[in-house]
Amino acid sequence: MCRIIGEYRLAENLTEQSRFEELTQLSKNGGPDDTDFYRNERVQLGFNRLAILDLSVAGRQPMCSNSGRYIIVFNGEVYNHLDLRAKTPDYQFRGSSDTETILSALEKWGLRKTVELLDGMFGLAIYDTLEDCLYLVRDFAGIKPIFYGYNRKGLVFASQYDQVSKHPWFINEEIDQEVLSLYLKMQYVPAPLGLKKNTGQVLPGECISINSKGELNKWRYWELPDKVDNSIQHWNEAVEFVNEQLESTVRSQLMADVPLGAFLSGGIDSALVCYNASKNLNDQLSTYTIGSDSARHDETEDAKTVAQMLNTKGHYDRMNASSASNLMEEVFGVLSEPFADFSIIPTYLVSKHARSGLTVALSGDGGDELFYGYERFESISKNRSLANWPYLMRYMAYGGDKLLLGGKYLNSGVVVNKQAIAHMNLHARFEDEQLYGTFPEFKDTHFKNGFGVYTYSNSTKLDDLLNNMRKAEFYGMMQKTLLKVDRASMGVGLEVRVPFLSKVFIEASLKVNSVLSYGNGKRKHILKTVLKKNMPKYNFNTSKRGFTVPLGQWMREDLKDYMYDHLLSKSYLDSFGLNSAGIEHLLSQHINKGLDKKWPLFTLLSLFKWQEKQNG
Repeated sequence: MCRIIGEYRLAENLTEQSRFEELTQLSKNGGPDDTDFYRNERVQLGFNRLAILDLSVAGRQPMCSNSGRYIIVFNGEVYNHLDLRAKTPDYQFRGSSDTETILSALEKWGLRKTVELLDGMFGLAIYDTLEDCLYLVRDFAGIKPIFYGYNRKGLVFASQYDQVSKHPWFINEEIDQEVLSLYLKMQYVPAPLGLKKNTGQVLPGECISINSKGELNKWRYWELPDKVDNSIQHWNEAVEFVNEQLESTVRSQLMADVPLGAFLSGGIDSALVCYNASKNLNDQLSTYTIGSDSARHDETEDAKTVAQMLNTKGHYDRMNASSASNLMEEVFGVLSEPFADFSIIPTYLVSKHARSGLTVALSGDGGDELFYGYERFESISKNRSLANWPYLMRYMAYGGDKLLLGGKYLNSGVVVNKQAIAHMNLHARFEDEQLYGTFPEFKDTHFKNGFGVYTYSNSTKLDDLLNNMRKAEFYGMMQKTLLKVDRASMGVGLEVRVPFLSKVFIEASLKVNSVLSYGNGKRKHILKTVLKKNMPKYNFNTSKRGFTVPLGQWMREDLKDYMYDHLLSKSYLDSFGLNSAGIEHLLSQHINKGLDKKWPLFTLLSLFKWQEKQNG
């Protein structure tokens, strides 16, 4: 796991080496063990190393293939690299790293087949000296990021957005107002977009190439399918299949030459990951948990119970308003672009806590998306029978259900013409009235949905709708979660692996009939059954809390002055043409009147901190 940066020149000379080294240093926290560079007349590559496999000099990057054709910088891990290495017996290996395995595969099969064979998490930059072509490749699930900028001067790429936005070729690019409006609505900038014009992100499962003619080509080598085979229809078969696949996947991700442990909450997904890890490590697993001073949010006691069952070495910490206030500058310091999911705060703290004893941690992310763990799957699907009714009839049905039955059968999503838009609205946290009150000019700005996630067609068929929603969650909410974990963990030099998002496990999960995990009281029913099979004493009576903190209350306490000082800063207001009265109104509603405005306030705060860093 590392941080990478590079540039491919077209009409402009390569950046002066000293300036390029300064940009490389921006991601040093994510690669504290070593820094190195490669430069020729066309490309310049930088690399900050977090050594995980092959800690010797044989694992250093940038790395060149035996023939000299390919030069690579690589952020991530390839879990099936030993299998691939065995299929390239003629390659003369110098070490045992998965980076060298990728180079051996490139020499044997070329780029397209190689990336299709990889199972892992990765951001790859590969320079083909023979073709004078640069390739950027992102893993199929989007676990590791690649940002880039492209204009007539050339192409710049990096693991962090600020290394692109501050690059001399892009530092003067204007902010894209449509992307900014999307950030404000969704609390992050989704791929393939970038906040500045002419910048963006490589999509999950995408490869981008550029050649000396300046031709930029893009193609997807893997994408979550619209249609799945659902070949596993029977309950017992599904439970055994998922159990076996998850155990195998976790086992494959225990490979490391440094200390490895896991994050543990009181939830099902992390408990399953920890169970399988502990089983394969002979009960030598260290686990890390962060709680808070809010009983409604805190999962510490649940995590302790699981740790005791698994005989793991549990480590625990708690947050409160005071500790959150002390952490705010550190948290915003690891964010290279605006990001406003405030669960970044406990994610950063648990990563920092884990880094004191680990270099690699396993996470349970991905289970909710693959096995329908969120309430919103039901929220949209419960209205499906009326999806194609005329608006007036849907409105009357909704009103009647609300008046006569207390909203038992329908919700407000039914009056939205498209299921996909109703789905997106469940993720939007900045209401139009609040948005226009703070950004008056946005009344005439189109909402940019260029990431194409919430565009699926209406369906009254349950299987089709669930598959559509799962795909939207995979490329929507899950990408925000992965971005959060990457920024928080790599900000302290910790690698986080996500077993549920192994390519093998994702493709296995798609074989299971959707309805086996969906329905009233059946969310993630298969995963619950697998966990109960392996941990019979596990208690499922606790409600799903999510990994979060009581930020709204903390904003009224120790964070109050921090919010006022930052959000009413004249430089901030002037930079974005903000209406100070609109922000004061939001602050007053939240802090003085007890209304919940934490999401828009934190969204504005994160934007301010990005602008402050960008200009610093």
